[in-house]
This record gives sequence, structure tokens and C-alpha cells, in this order.
Amino acid sequence: MGIAVKNSKWKFDWRKYGVSIALVALIIFFALMSDKFLTQNNIINILRQVSVVGICAVGMAFVIVSGSVDVGIGSALGLAAVAGARFMLAGLPTWLAVCLVIADGCLVGIVNGILICDIGMHPMIGTMGMQIFLRGIIYLITQGMPIYGIHKNILFMGQGYVGIIPVPVIIMAAVFGVGFFILNKSVFGRLLYGVGGNAEASRLSGVKVRLIKYQAFIISGVLTAIAGLILLARVNSGQPNAGERYEADIIPACVLGGVSLSGGEGNIGGVLVGVLIMGVLSNGMILMNVNEYWQWTIKGLVLLFAVAFDRLSQKSREKVTVTAKGAEDEKK
Repeated sequence: MGIAVKNSKWKFDWRKYGVSIALVALIIFFALMSDKFLTQNNIINILRQVSVVGICAVGMAFVIVSGSVDVGIGSALGLAAVAGARFMLAGLPTWLAVCLVIADGCLVGIVNGILICDIGMHPMIGTMGMQIFLRGIIYLITQGMPIYGIHKNILFMGQGYVGIIPVPVIIMAAVFGVGFFILNKSVFGRLLYGVGGNAEASRLSGVKVRLIKYQAFIISGVLTAIAGLILLARVNSGQPNAGERYEADIIPACVLGGVSLSGGEGNIGGVLVGVLIMGVLSNGMILMNVNEYWQWTIKGLVLLFAVAFDRLSQKSREKVTVTAKGAEDEKK
């Protein structure tokens, strides 16, 4: 019995540390394949490139931890970008345009909450419908053409630097810091994990499950709106295809980082590692001149692997729980 305990103590936790090992392995691989990969400029470029995905991934982590998912986040991101461009083109002051874009993000979160919490749609179906609807709104706003006329004082948000650090990276770091505090140090964070882990038990304990899920969607909507403004400032225009396929980076980043699609599990530190994996993978493949079609094929495999690993881990934990419960029953 003693030997078994010792072995279990030293058993390697692939779910906890495997993603960090994968990140290090990717960095070593691409460093060997390209002498440009580990240069200061490229490292800063990777961080700048992942900033939009990273900010959205924090919001997505809140949603997934609560027991839902939002596959329409790419369209919400694009809507924030083109709406901001349209507001500025209409002559609104920058501060008012920013506030309206954030309000738009809140509204998207509220609508998602209504669809999932009140109407009872499956999160995948409800947010997929929002994805298509919002993409249609984007094309109605842009008429399929880029929107120019962005205020110069907002460009700093996407193109500025503080020393050698890009402003989007600083914003991303702040978002991760706040996200870590909320999930790990606040009452809301504990309630969020509880709702995602067992919504019915939380409800019977007096937790307002519906309100918690609403708040998760609203937080995600606000962060997506901020990321949309950064995307707008980076490209200096509201593009009709803004945000397309971003969910293919955001969701895998969360799942790779240990956020279980079953809800109630995950941490912001892991999400950051997942975001960096997706960024390093994209950047490395570009430096190696990998065909774009192969890039999407590889990213699809990464998503499938992440989801498969999450499901297998979930089944393994359920099996251990059942075995432990059986052992306790035998003792009684």
C-alpha cells in the first residue's frame, strides 16, 4: 500500500505540466528551423500578434469555466472593430466611440445569456447562431468594403509602444492579471467554478446560477470589445472580414491551457501558455513558409487534439471518482 501511495505522489501530471513542455518543445523546434525565430523583434512580434487572441481567451475562459462556450466570439470581435470604425467615421468623439463599442460588447454578452440561460438553447447552437447573425451585421455595416477614417488618438492602442513593449501586450498583461485575481481571489471566481462544476448543486446552495452565467458572458463581451478596438487600431481600418476564424485560436488556447469544456476547471496561467502555443505555432509556420492551407490543417488537428485530451482526462477523472467511491462503500 505504501509503495502505491509513493508512486501516485510522483506520478507526472501531464494535464498540468504537459502544455508547458509542449510550448518549450515548439520554441526549441522553431529556433532550430529558423535563425530569425528567437530574435528580439520576432519575440515582440509574437506577443503583439497574440494580444487580441489573449484578451479574448481570458473572456472565453470565464464562459467555459461557467459551463458554456461561445463559438461566435470571432464575429463579436469583428463587430466591435467595424462598429468602432463606423462611430468614428460618423464624427463621434473617440471616448464616446469607445464607450459605445464596449456597450455593444455588453449587449452581445446579454443576448448570449438570454439565448442560453433563459431560452435554454445549447451553448454551441445559440452562439453559432449569433456568429452568423453578427457576421451578417458586419457586412451590412461595411457593405463589404473597409471603413477608414480612424481617429489618430486611438491608433496608440494598437500601434503604440511603451519602451520596447507594444501597448497591446501591456493591455493583454493587465487583462490576464485582473482575470487571475477574479478567478482565484474573488467570491465571484469561486462561485463561477462551482456553477461550472455542478450547476444544480450550486442552485440548491442558494447561488444565483443564471446571474453568474450572465456575468461570465458579459465579461467575455466586454473583453472581446476591447480586443476589437485593438484590432481596429492595429490595421487602421474596419475590415469586413475582421475577426474571422479567431475562434479557431481562442478556444484551442483555452482548452490547451487546461480549461475543461465540461466546466468548473481551468486557470488563467494555463490559458496564457495556451495562447502562446497558438502564437508560436502560427509565427513559426510563417517563418518556415508553410502553405496557408497546411497551417489551417495543423491548427485543426491542434483543436481536435485539445478537445480529445480534455474528454479523455474527464473520463479518467470520472473513473477514479467512481473507483474511490466504490472503495469507500466497501469500507462501510
